[in-house]
Amino acid sequence: MKRHIFSFRISQIAPLIDWSYFLHAWGIAASKENLQAKEIIADAQAMLDKISDKYHTRAIFALCDAKSDGDNIIIEGTTLPLLRQQHCKEGAYNLCLSDFVSPHGDNIGLFATSVESGFGNEFADDEYHNLIAQTLADRLAEATATLLHKMVRTEKELWGYSQGEKLSIEDLHAERNQGIRPAVGYPSLPDQSIIFTIDRLLHLSDAGITLTPNGAMTPHASVCGMMIAHPAAQYFTVGKIDSVQLNDYAARRGTQPYEIAKFLAKNIG
Repeated sequence: MKRHIFSFRISQIAPLIDWSYFLHAWGIAASKENLQAKEIIADAQAMLDKISDKYHTRAIFALCDAKSDGDNIIIEGTTLPLLRQQHCKEGAYNLCLSDFVSPHGDNIGLFATSVESGFGNEFADDEYHNLIAQTLADRLAEATATLLHKMVRTEKELWGYSQGEKLSIEDLHAERNQGIRPAVGYPSLPDQSIIFTIDRLLHLSDAGITLTPNGAMTPHASVCGMMIAHPAAQYFTVGKIDSVQLNDYAARRGTQPYEIAKFLAKNIG
């Protein structure tokens, strides 16, 4: 496993911000006719212009040996138990992320991105601009993940499984690329405690990230997860699990059901 650590200028990342998600965080509809949306985006862009030379985003990536074993993925000898989708359309298959990793040997990427600590602190006394800064930080962390994922797909020294890719920013936002990058805490990878396993392999501190006892990341504007290259890989929602599934998952995690349940509150049926 070889790790790569990156630092990006805000000016490199800003063009990749998905403004529809920025507006969603404010509860504002993304529309060309929405004057409120135009105004807040203009204010956010003005903030970026003002402070873009003061801060950086960080990223770390490792290409790992991996193989699947049922509903687990074994990464560099470390077993990562996963949850299978509980509800799907009639006739469809209940998915698990391990379905997209070969049991005979494969690769998987681990990644984390974060925005430099202190981003936007100069606006701490201005409630409106402070909220803009916080929302921008979250979107910059995601945009850094977008750029990192593109680099991983197209650059041979990182992975390069899709070197001929030619996608616009709109295509990147619509995720028309090959492969997925499920993040910890998201619907396909809902167990926040998985981040401790990733940390042992990836060393998140090298991206400026520390973890609380509950697995929350500091800075808050951080993203951590895995990258899967399989052409058929897709995102899905695990959904509600029952006690049988919880017990099985806890056993595979080597812990007690009550310990793992606190990390899966939204998924306990």
